[in-house]
Amino acid sequence: MAPVCDLESAVPMPWRLTAKTEAMTAEIAVSLAELLGPGDVVLLQGGLAAGKTYFTRHLVQALGTQDDISSPTYTIANIYQTKRCDVLHVDAYRLSGAQEFYNLGLEEEIETAISIIEWGGRIEEAFDAYLRITFSAVPEQDGARVLEIAAMGQRAHRLLTQFQQRCSREWL
Repeated sequence: MAPVCDLESAVPMPWRLTAKTEAMTAEIAVSLAELLGPGDVVLLQGGLAAGKTYFTRHLVQALGTQDDISSPTYTIANIYQTKRCDVLHVDAYRLSGAQEFYNLGLEEEIETAISIIEWGGRIEEAFDAYLRITFSAVPEQDGARVLEIAAMGQRAHRLLTQFQQRCSREWL
């Protein structure tokens, strides 16, 4: 496997997975969920209908919740209770940047919950360590997505290394 992150550089090198179907996207989300814990941050990028909320729904369900998982487009943030810990689900599309995100007052949740942030590139400077997953549709392959995963910070790098070790070869 190619290196995930050049530790001598601040610029992460993305690792690519291909989900040929929506079901495979769900499998990837479930596999990642098994590794996440309190304080982990996952920033999701991709255009409209790229699969960010779909991915989040399956990730949170894998953590064991009874909550209804929906996009927080209008509420900006939802908190779901799971068997492992709370999940903070943020849609940063309408936020102008990190300062507006700080003004939401979610610091305690970020420290104690798993944070999944759609449109996370808008506020990534608010975090020292995170996984960034960028979703891209595969032309002429309905439901297929390429996921580019990059790690920033030591905690996220360790998480990505663990994730790589358990990933299915069919996703590469």
